[in-house]
Amino acid sequence: MKILATALLNLCAVMVLWGQGTITVTGKVTDKASGEPVIGCNVLLKGDASLGTITDIDGNYSLSVPADGVLAFSYIGYVTLEEPVGGRKKIDAALETDQVALEEVVIIGYGTVKKSNVTGAIVSVKAEDLKTVPTTNVIESLQGKLPGVDITRSSGGAGAGINVLVRGNRSLTASNAPLFIVDGIQYSNIQDLNPNDIESMEVLKDAASTAIYGSRGANGVIIITTKKGRTGKTNVSFNAYTGVSTLAGYPRVMGPEEYKAFRREANRTTGNWTSSADDAKIFGNLLNSTGTYWPDIFLQDGKQSDYQLGITSGTAKTNFYVSMSYFNEEGLLEKDVLNRYNFRANIDHKISDKFQFGTQNQITFYDQDLRFDPLGTANKLVPLEVPYDADGNLIPLINNGRNINPLTDLLENNYENNLRTTRIFSSAYLSVNPLKNLSLKSNLGINLTNTREGLYAGSQTNFRNGAQPLARYIAGNSIGLNLENILNYEFKLQNHSFVLTGVQSLLTNRFESSSAEGANQLIPNQLYYGLANANAQVSIGAAYKESALLSYTGRLLYNYNDKYLLTLTARTDGASQLSEGNKWAFFPSASAAWRVTQENFLSNNPVISDLKIRVSYGVAGNSAVEPYSTQSVLNRVPFAWDEAAAIGYTYSTRIGNPDLRWETSTTANAGVDFGVFDNRIVGTLDVFQTKTSDLLLQRLLPLSSGALNTIENVGETENKGIEIGVNAIAVDKANFRWNIGVNWFRVREKILKLATESNDVANGWFIGQTTESFYDYEKLGIWQSNEADAAKAFNQLPGDIKVKDQNGDGKIDATNDRIIIGSGRPSWIGNFNSDLKFFNFDLNLQVYARWGQMIRYGFTGVYDPQANENSLVHDYWTPENPTNAFPRPNANRSQSATLYYSSLFYQDGSFVKLRGVTLGYSLPNSLISKMHLSKFRVYVSGRNLWTYSKIDDYDPERGGGTSSPMNRLIVGGVNVEF
Repeated sequence: MKILATALLNLCAVMVLWGQGTITVTGKVTDKASGEPVIGCNVLLKGDASLGTITDIDGNYSLSVPADGVLAFSYIGYVTLEEPVGGRKKIDAALETDQVALEEVVIIGYGTVKKSNVTGAIVSVKAEDLKTVPTTNVIESLQGKLPGVDITRSSGGAGAGINVLVRGNRSLTASNAPLFIVDGIQYSNIQDLNPNDIESMEVLKDAASTAIYGSRGANGVIIITTKKGRTGKTNVSFNAYTGVSTLAGYPRVMGPEEYKAFRREANRTTGNWTSSADDAKIFGNLLNSTGTYWPDIFLQDGKQSDYQLGITSGTAKTNFYVSMSYFNEEGLLEKDVLNRYNFRANIDHKISDKFQFGTQNQITFYDQDLRFDPLGTANKLVPLEVPYDADGNLIPLINNGRNINPLTDLLENNYENNLRTTRIFSSAYLSVNPLKNLSLKSNLGINLTNTREGLYAGSQTNFRNGAQPLARYIAGNSIGLNLENILNYEFKLQNHSFVLTGVQSLLTNRFESSSAEGANQLIPNQLYYGLANANAQVSIGAAYKESALLSYTGRLLYNYNDKYLLTLTARTDGASQLSEGNKWAFFPSASAAWRVTQENFLSNNPVISDLKIRVSYGVAGNSAVEPYSTQSVLNRVPFAWDEAAAIGYTYSTRIGNPDLRWETSTTANAGVDFGVFDNRIVGTLDVFQTKTSDLLLQRLLPLSSGALNTIENVGETENKGIEIGVNAIAVDKANFRWNIGVNWFRVREKILKLATESNDVANGWFIGQTTESFYDYEKLGIWQSNEADAAKAFNQLPGDIKVKDQNGDGKIDATNDRIIIGSGRPSWIGNFNSDLKFFNFDLNLQVYARWGQMIRYGFTGVYDPQANENSLVHDYWTPENPTNAFPRPNANRSQSATLYYSSLFYQDGSFVKLRGVTLGYSLPNSLISKMHLSKFRVYVSGRNLWTYSKIDDYDPERGGGTSSPMNRLIVGGVNVEF
């Protein structure tokens, strides 16, 4: 009976299904406006998300569904379309553009808003903008593209660091670096990220925008969101490039014949040389040497490669994104090598309608060989000498025995400096939606770093220069914890919309390290692992520091009919590194915006399609000083007691300040966002003023105090600026699209107050000047032969450096005759960007300019007036060459003994460069569909291809340094998806 009942029930179920009718539906999904196929569109049975598919490369799909079901077609940027099946076996869908979806959603910190409703100064960056120029650090790819953000590369070495300033320097000794937020968690090591893993990036610039992050955001905030999984078919992407880096200009030192002429002139000045008959006297056995151009021995072509594999997929419940990448860079110097290995896994899971869990995880491993730069020595080596003897053996001592041959660093087991770093960055969140408009979210992030640096340098290396061999081993680890609880509540009252946000945040950082060092290790091939065999100068050390920041934040977003917008934020922070009674501070901010185009008088304007006016004011704090700056610590001091060794202790040279408090900045900002001609041209204009007071200043102390410096809250600075950004769609045709972007900004920094009413000459700080000023004698030229009498009045001769007597008292002295001769901060920064797509070709071009800054040009120092060492090819003075550039060589006068030599160093560091060019070609859909691919693009790209500056053969972005010169990179790459 039971079996019969079961059979009847099954039969009824079959009859029901037969009545419903399961049929196979096919069709094509297209863009309603252009008719182009929509690739990867989700086609789901409404009410059963497990039954669905995605469209192929031609927009086609096939799906078995009940005959009376409803199909839902959805894709990012389009309005979801629902089509009843109604027994139809073929259903085509034409999707309409979702204007709201296409209007950028901007992350503002603990939430998102439509770009049109942003009230602060925020710049949003698209993922594709991060990949147009191949770089080691993803932030470098944004150089010049963000108004108000100054990005420079510190050098041309493998893995070189990036300097980032948002709206200039505010502090003098505390950190000016912006805050980086990755997937909601603070993270400072942005070089770990692969650009292909990033979904979006926002830069928050004014105090009203950064206020939600309190003191951490005082110098601007850069928010990075990595990719997440998507519901539908598994998608696999492979991105790779490889190429060659070459020298992007390097000033030339003298060759053998030029050096001979230089040395003859130096000795002619002193009467030691009158003709070639005296050559043997000043050159000795080097007179007939073929010589060597030393820099060419060390500079080589470098390499750079990057390989990344990404996988994304998901169901109605769980989405994931996984990627693996490998990056390799070989610098322009041998043994300058960086290897980076990345693994990322992002998972989001919908537990139920009310609970969601997710985690973002990244593991990064660096293996880096660091080269002791040989160019400083190579530039000075006498070009008449050779590196090898007649038998081909390396000559260890050269330059008349004054220098170690830099090639000795390349000998096996003679020099090794290896740095290994492992970082684990992991975060998890739990989101709860107990009510329709209420959400609770808890984030927990952890950042673990382990480092090991090993150094071994033999006696005959540039690092030791004849001293005993040295071995050093340093190990360190740090842990950063970030716990945040976030409450969001949204509600509407007719045309009034409110979003309330509350945040509680705890951030802790702990670092500890140990080190061991010893000299005269007897077995070189043990490198830094044989420290126990060192028998001299053995020392060990350990360090520890810890800090914490506790914060409470509240924010209100108010929106009236998408027309009038208001944001109010209040945050209180407590920083452990400040003194008792001063740890807590309150930071409020407010911003408002008026969307003028929502008013009736502009709603149908044929020209103005978007117009928004913004104002903001806010206070931010900075506590970025080292932990324990409020305390005076002890240092160990070894000394002798009679014949026995003894140990004593004394206070550190920096004494603690028990009254240390917050540095605060107030910022006022006014801005306009506009669009014309149906937003074919869009742009922003911002003006701002920031005043910073109670500067966390490292102040020098008089020697009578028994200490050298301390940290105090003294001084004020002011930053004013203007930022302009415009983007235009110049051409918008079916097979030809051309976008143009231009931005320009300038920031004026000024020191308003210091510890006293006078300037701080020792630190280079001057009231009324920028935070980076150059103070020296003003060079007028070189004293000429017809000015002998005038030169004599200053105890100088023709051929000597001539500087200006500022007060006209007939003498030159450091107190009265030095002035501010320039600033290291640029007058303005500009950028032009062009994106062109023609059929299947794409071309990106970027021109970047940084103008008006002065640099202290290190190559000026590569000049030995005595001609004992080689020098740069400088235009030096002789009676026959009455130049005003460099003084006359003099065999009896060293550089340090040359009056006013420092006045030669300052150069105009302005430059314009072709920052990057990328040409790509994508295979047509008809071809890649046969290959079962959804994308196949090949490209060639160049970085730093051409630079115009007022300094020959030098890229001023390097900042004046002579080591690790800037490079030019040309690569070929491929982007594949299937």
